[in-house]
Amino acid sequence: MSRSGAAGSGTGEPGTLAPGPPAARVVWWHASRPATLAASVAPVLVGIGLAARLGRSGLAPSLGALGVAVALQFGVNYANDYSDHRRGADDASRVGPQRASGSGVVSPRSVLLAATASFSLAAALGIWLASISSWWLIPAGAVCILAAAGYTGGPFPYGYRGYGELAVFLFFGEVATCGTVFVESGRVPLAAPFAAILPGALAAAVLLINNIRDIDTDRAAGKRTLAVQLGRARARRLYLGLLGLAMAVPLILAIPALARAEVLLVWVSVPLLEGPVRNSGSGRPEDLIRGLKQTAGLLLLACTLLAVGLWMG
Repeated sequence: MSRSGAAGSGTGEPGTLAPGPPAARVVWWHASRPATLAASVAPVLVGIGLAARLGRSGLAPSLGALGVAVALQFGVNYANDYSDHRRGADDASRVGPQRASGSGVVSPRSVLLAATASFSLAAALGIWLASISSWWLIPAGAVCILAAAGYTGGPFPYGYRGYGELAVFLFFGEVATCGTVFVESGRVPLAAPFAAILPGALAAAVLLINNIRDIDTDRAAGKRTLAVQLGRARARRLYLGLLGLAMAVPLILAIPALARAEVLLVWVSVPLLEGPVRNSGSGRPEDLIRGLKQTAGLLLLACTLLAVGLWMG
């Protein structure tokens, strides 16, 4: 629900009533940025597929890894909502889903508490996973939480300096995938960091197309995202490159025999590229929002297919 959609006009057609403020549950739902949640689920699925290939997957560690990833995603989304509001990056000119801190329906303090609760849940689940696998996961998890909280918060908000896509590639690609297979099997096979390129590249693409949509408002707010620094045309070329890199992962795995040919199952998702490719070239915010959701759907499907292919192989 866009901010413009939430603000009705009392001077419209006769008999038209201005809509009231959105319900709190609607604001919280938009603030969770549901389209981005695929980025937390997808690498865990790939890690589970790798563990199943090794014959070491289990329900409890799988659910634990998934819980950590989803809690971190909620945490970073709420923390981003709060920090953007404090820094003035989400003003009335912003196009896109409703932000909780600036909605007037829930308080920024409540959003900060929600972020803190999410990070606390991720920490608790991470400690439990460390207790059944290895205690080195605790400092690794602490780094993940600090990176999530520091995306737009803290003294060096790296999301405002163009490092957001790199961080997403690393944490929602390499770290989440390799971490999942480790807690499942006790080791990280050689195929893991290469398989992690798929969720990492597509998760970075989700963030990038979001930032392409927000170029004008981010520039005005002094938010120097990678899309702002590159400009619309070059940012789109990078976005297309990330899609291409993701679709090349089956070859990266199959040609050197890191995995069997079943990983080519990922290419069943290739027809889904048409929508994101088309919408990413549009200057219309509604098309870019649609492209973001399509990219998230591609991420989830492609990673599910990769997980199945790894398990089968």
